Amino acid sequence: MDKINRQIAGELGVAATQVAAVVELLGEGATVPFIARYRKEKTGGLDDTQLRKLSDRLDYLQDLEKRRAAVLASIEEQGKLTPELAAAVTAAGTKVELEDVYAPYRPRRRTKAQIAREAGLEPLADALSSNPALSPETEAAKFLDAGKGVADVKAALEGTRSILIERMAENAALIGTLREWMWNEGVVTSAVIQGKQTDGAKFADYFDFQQTISNLPSHRALALLRGQNDGVLKLGLDVPPRGEGPHPAEAKIKVAVNLADKGRAADAWLAETVRLAWKTRIAVSQSVDLFARLKQQADAEAISVFSKNLKDLLLAAPAGARATMGLDPGFRTGVKAAVVDATGKVLDTVTIYPHPPQSDWQGSLAALGGLALRHNVQLVSIGNGTASRETDKLVTDLIAKLPQLSLTRVMVSEAGASVYSASELAAAEFPDLDVTLRGAVSIARRLQDPLAELVKIEPKAIGVGQYQHDVDQPELARSLDAVVEDCVNSVGVDVNTASHALLTRVSGLNKTLAENIVAYRDENGAFKARTALKKVPRLGPKAFEQAAGFLRIMDGKNPLDGSAVHPEAYPVVEKIAAATHRPLKSMIGDATFLRSLRPAQFADAEFGVPTITDILVELEKPGRDPRPEFKTATFKEGVEKISDLKPGMQLEGVVTNVTNFGAFVDVGVHQDGLVHISEMADRFVKDPREVVKAGDVVKVRVKEVDAPRKRIGLTMRSGAITPGAPGPRPGGPPTRGGGAASPPAHPQADAGESALAAALKRAQEKR
Repeated sequence: MDKINRQIAGELGVAATQVAAVVELLGEGATVPFIARYRKEKTGGLDDTQLRKLSDRLDYLQDLEKRRAAVLASIEEQGKLTPELAAAVTAAGTKVELEDVYAPYRPRRRTKAQIAREAGLEPLADALSSNPALSPETEAAKFLDAGKGVADVKAALEGTRSILIERMAENAALIGTLREWMWNEGVVTSAVIQGKQTDGAKFADYFDFQQTISNLPSHRALALLRGQNDGVLKLGLDVPPRGEGPHPAEAKIKVAVNLADKGRAADAWLAETVRLAWKTRIAVSQSVDLFARLKQQADAEAISVFSKNLKDLLLAAPAGARATMGLDPGFRTGVKAAVVDATGKVLDTVTIYPHPPQSDWQGSLAALGGLALRHNVQLVSIGNGTASRETDKLVTDLIAKLPQLSLTRVMVSEAGASVYSASELAAAEFPDLDVTLRGAVSIARRLQDPLAELVKIEPKAIGVGQYQHDVDQPELARSLDAVVEDCVNSVGVDVNTASHALLTRVSGLNKTLAENIVAYRDENGAFKARTALKKVPRLGPKAFEQAAGFLRIMDGKNPLDGSAVHPEAYPVVEKIAAATHRPLKSMIGDATFLRSLRPAQFADAEFGVPTITDILVELEKPGRDPRPEFKTATFKEGVEKISDLKPGMQLEGVVTNVTNFGAFVDVGVHQDGLVHISEMADRFVKDPREVVKAGDVVKVRVKEVDAPRKRIGLTMRSGAITPGAPGPRPGGPPTRGGGAASPPAHPQADAGESALAAALKRAQEKR
């Protein structure tokens, strides 16, 4: 274990003692959020990002050691373990290197080489490879044995060649060298499979494409691999030849196995053996290995991008506790509407049909107006899918009709709403609510508090990543779950209002404990103190230790219960109060007083300066929400579909997705536009996240539009628009929503106006 700790310490640039402390805490069942927040003294202040990397590497290296032990045991069981081989196994630093060393000893079905050895041809292979001056035919004649299947010289030489090819293909040092050489110099090529040009039009950028494999960005690699999996593209990998003659890899193989062409009797035969070894065995396995490596790296990068976007989305500004109307737009099936109160409780639902084919614009306005007045709605949350801009126009009319309510409309991502609607969780939460209306409830709630609502949805269904169905699914799930856990615990959870889905994500809790907390709350009323959590069935001391600091009890008996101060540190606060002669309640919020204190003055062996510093900061504003202030974007009137966009047009939009090559922005036309990294600022931008993050409201200009391919190029730079500069790159996310139809005409007939006025008057009277 010390070896692993030292290796991780070296990789992360931290002390081995820090790693050892984290490994010990993880082994005791501590979670990353708990360690990051409440065990800074033990870890030397490692943050959650460092802790996640440490945990990942720990898992990998522990798996590597288990595999190493299994390999050693297997080779020893075969009676082939030598000190040199044991040293090679021990020195392997990765799983790939370990498997290279193990390759010659891995149990397998009988190969041509193994059959040749059984026929006694190994000495012939040794003789020809060590002394190329020998004549292959003359030497082979000495090994003929019809009883062993070696009837003639040709059979003897074929068997011998199989032995030599297998040796070359299983030479760990050679294979490792060739792999790195091909990774650095190999070129990936792609070509369209004949007859797939039309069906595979979205891969048109790759119909005739080539790029060095090591330089392929993640999104492009995943696009190529998807094209291959869809049967549209044929991929290849090779190092370009340098002029005429043998493949450059053959020269490297000859050097590795001590062969050279000096005109000796066996040189030509051995050269052909090398050529066949490369062509039939090594080149094939290298391509498989390197495409797997490319996929692994692309997956890791895509998952990292997805995770960062998910974090930004989960930590987006909440609109807060205000009565909200959620609208799930649709044409034929209507617009589903749901009103929730400030706590997210469903008050009312209705389905309206303002759009074709019914086109009941006035009746829909009357229905929404009635809901808004009856429940004093303040916010209208509109899903951004099919019919969203048409529904936005409806709400604009509604706001004009009801100025007294000061309604604010906001377009929100509806990604995952349908997944939630059909889930067991939604069915349990709203057993009597139609599945189509549950989505509207989710759309309303995710505006009030994105984090609390989005935790109910499978992370990869939230739609802030690329190729999420193509990447390593277990690794994607593990990474996204870690992001959700970190986000939930960084914000904290009100234990008296949180759903069991949100509580499940709290450090130390699981589905059972979360359900038990909700059940106990329903039966006994709101928790008055954190200590009452200990009465929840099955919530033992360890779970309490891990969870208590992240669970908030607002307006409880002890004001510290509404803060991030852990109960184990309450005595420290009492110590500070006693030493300064200030009652606890008078200290809280007094920033001038708290900042005048020296953390070192109150530190001891158990609670050091880092923890005391955190406590003093928390006392300034206990339970503060780390999320930003709520803002909204205003989409340009009259711009509702791609064909409405013109180069130079200035728009406001919301960043929906950030990748390594730029950011996608929703400008209200049902298809996100791309701000390429080169168009993000007037300066050089290395990482798009230096400029924007998911959820940001930004101002952009249209650079170019490719309506048939649904690609929109945007810019955030100043200066004149230059069409043809870097625009939408291949490999972007698929089209969102169902596309927009032309907005229908809505004649304001006198009869319609009268009906609307009457309906609103009745609603006002009821109110």
